[in-house]
Amino acid sequence: MTMATAKIGVIGAGAWGTALAQVLSEGQDELLLWAREPEVIDQINQARENQSFLPGHRLRDNIHATQDWDAIAACDMLLLVTPAQHLRATLQALPDSDAALILCCKGIEARSRLLLSEVAKIVRPDNDLAVLSGPTFAHEVAQGLPTALTLACESEALWDRLNPLIAKTSFRPYFSDDVIGAEIGGAVKNVLAIGCGVVDGAGLGQNARASLISRGFAEMLRYGAARGARVETLSGLCGLGDLVLTCSSTSSRNFSLGRGLGKGQSAEALLSDRATVAEGASTAPVLQQDARARQVDMPIVDAVCALLAGTADVQSVVTQLMRRPLVSERR
Repeated sequence: MTMATAKIGVIGAGAWGTALAQVLSEGQDELLLWAREPEVIDQINQARENQSFLPGHRLRDNIHATQDWDAIAACDMLLLVTPAQHLRATLQALPDSDAALILCCKGIEARSRLLLSEVAKIVRPDNDLAVLSGPTFAHEVAQGLPTALTLACESEALWDRLNPLIAKTSFRPYFSDDVIGAEIGGAVKNVLAIGCGVVDGAGLGQNARASLISRGFAEMLRYGAARGARVETLSGLCGLGDLVLTCSSTSSRNFSLGRGLGKGQSAEALLSDRATVAEGASTAPVLQQDARARQVDMPIVDAVCALLAGTADVQSVVTQLMRRPLVSERR
């Protein structure tokens, strides 16, 4: 099977799913993009643009939007780009399929505290599994700007099978066999990006933001170690790389949410006014619970949770963080 004849499907036609469809359709005969909303299907197939979630980007003619589950199940490779809390239901809805599953959503399932790869293995134990994660803004990927990211696969054989389909002119994957590490980097950085947005919105300065990124990274490493992730994975594109990107730009939905919190707006109001999902908001309390259960100290995550829950204001959480006991930087 050649790259052009391999069937690629993307499940989820938000901004990120649409951007992935655009970049991966390069050199393909056809790429199927599953969308929940009929109006999005019409926009893509008729206007060649996802006006609802990724406006301003003309999509290739070989991208076909659909709600046909059987056609999606017949693909050789499926990228799952649904909200994290909907992954289980999406996998359950997918008909029997031999497709390799590539998780492109980031988070921890709230009801089980399982990583998404663990959820996928429970629901679809016979499918090959990979995680695609890294510093990626959808609009830049759709524009064809240079992007590098991690493709974490269960085996090198799976990497050899998938990377020719994913590597494109402007899109460069790097191999890792640390699936857990790739997932943790993506989940934790979303929560920390909210914290950096708070720093920006509250006008706390660049010193504070740099401190939050570095100390937040230390929390990511501690939590990763508790769940079996490798330091080198979290120090790479899917951990530190993604953290730096989403903690420094209003293009990040999580950063924008935090910025609103920093300006004194309530989480309820900010989240109700969004058409897209800020995954960090649902990940934060689950991450906090799991970290506490594993006796992992994550004070920045605790502070973000307090702000999201409305149980503390910005000044009080900053004061609490600054008055923590003085310790070695290695802790």
